[in-house]
Amino acid sequence: MTSQETPAQATLWRATVLTLFPDMFPGPLGVSLAGKALAGGLWALEARDIRASATDKHRSVDDTPAGGGPGMVLRADVLAAAIDAADIVPDRPRLLMSPRGRPLTQTQVAELAAGPGPLIVCGRFEGIDQRVIEARGLEEVSIGDYVLSGGEIAAMALIDACVRLLPGVMGKQASGTEESFSEGLLEYPQYTRPQEFEGRQIPEILISGDHAKVAAWRLAQSEALTAVRRPDLWARKAGQKAAPRRTKNTTDG
Repeated sequence: MTSQETPAQATLWRATVLTLFPDMFPGPLGVSLAGKALAGGLWALEARDIRASATDKHRSVDDTPAGGGPGMVLRADVLAAAIDAADIVPDRPRLLMSPRGRPLTQTQVAELAAGPGPLIVCGRFEGIDQRVIEARGLEEVSIGDYVLSGGEIAAMALIDACVRLLPGVMGKQASGTEESFSEGLLEYPQYTRPQEFEGRQIPEILISGDHAKVAAWRLAQSEALTAVRRPDLWARKAGQKAAPRRTKNTTDG
């Protein structure tokens, strides 16, 4: 435990976000499941302004890239000071949202949700000085192969994915386990009333009352969708197993 984290805080799952735009938080994290859980004290969020650690009168946080090139780079000394000022306990992960990072997976989300909660650095400009990544042990994490204006939206996505797995956040525990990626597969199609919509019927098997057949149908649908839409996941899940035949209820995305 550090000087800033009390015993109660050290046991509560918490996200500490370092950003140049702290007013962006909680944003979407303040509504729906995450917002209710935040208001209910099931988790905690702290958005810290990186610029507060700047030392000059202009509160400068960036400079031109060494070696030349466009844009600006977040300075190592300023960001390191911001990380140190957060004064987090040593066992909390230190993450940097970055398009060059390791792709975020549901497995990693579950691991983060089971821990004390991460410190997340949100980059801006052309990136951050490599030396602070190394000196402060930042793990780079990506939410996809595209570039955002900054790491804030990516951080929100990561936090939301973790918070929904925390005890007491979701109303029905099964809804957190029977969904996309929980078993390495995409989720099966979902239906609800009305039974007929614009000439389209709910598949008869789902209203048959035969739970074993429903479970088998859902698994087959998940496998078919995964094989078509995410062959990378299917290869990991099924190895060399032949891709399943698509059923008439599975559509390409």
